[in-house]
Amino acid sequence: MTDRSIGLIGLGIMGGAIAANLRQAGFHVTGYDTDAGRCREAAALGVEIADGAGAVARASRYILVSLPTEKALDATVKAIAAAGAPQRLVAELSTFTLEGKQRAHEALRAGGHTLLDCPLSGTGAQAKVKDLVVFASGDTAAIQSLRPAFDGFAREIHDLGAFGNGSKMKYVANLLVAIHNVAAAEALVLATKAGLDPQLVLKAVGGGAGGSRMLQVRGPMMAARHYEEPTMRVATWQKDLDIISAYARSVGCPIPLMAATLPIYAAALAQGHGEHDTAAVHAVLEKMATPGA
Repeated sequence: MTDRSIGLIGLGIMGGAIAANLRQAGFHVTGYDTDAGRCREAAALGVEIADGAGAVARASRYILVSLPTEKALDATVKAIAAAGAPQRLVAELSTFTLEGKQRAHEALRAGGHTLLDCPLSGTGAQAKVKDLVVFASGDTAAIQSLRPAFDGFAREIHDLGAFGNGSKMKYVANLLVAIHNVAAAEALVLATKAGLDPQLVLKAVGGGAGGSRMLQVRGPMMAARHYEEPTMRVATWQKDLDIISAYARSVGCPIPLMAATLPIYAAALAQGHGEHDTAAVHAVLEKMATPGA
């Protein structure tokens, strides 16, 4: 990057935290979100709010995109392509299908722009403290150009080679997250049934062989039974689970452990936890536990 300015489309849980960290790192951020409330929150952090994705493209040579759905990605790509801006470098940070990423890549390339596939590993809470890992893939020189921005909101950046490898790596990472999240909830429910203090369990087990990042990050939410401030919503997570499951089938890979977690996440959704953090699988398992046993 030749300056300290960047565009950011999508100011939700992840994008909002990224915007805050980029501002703190000294970047001028031009942002946009379809949600006016999120725009107001970002503006309070010093983000210059544009009137659309196309306006962000006209104002910014480098653009980060953090969106909830492929439909939103398609609309954003269309707006960037139609903006009439000179060549832009766009990094897509979300978890989508390879087909969706490739469709966006081809559409932007047709307009003279470059898209990088750069999904992030980490929760919204981790994003707030720059505890994210960037799985970058695509043109190496373009990745290098964006490194100063990545350094502004992440602790690690990995250049994984060909476009699409970033998404593949994210599928691997999120498969583990899906398993470890339910495993943490299961362990804490067992601890409660055993009469142990969940807070003591987190302290005693967290640093040992049985510890995990999910136990560290979501264990406190489970111990407190507080799921209302989501770092990843159950409803949004369902999209990721569907993508990973479909990709595993497409390459003929068995995923028995992740498959075992799917009914737990589905139950969380059915029991009204769709807008809660995925730590709410703890509530599902507590409900399944035998009362008084």
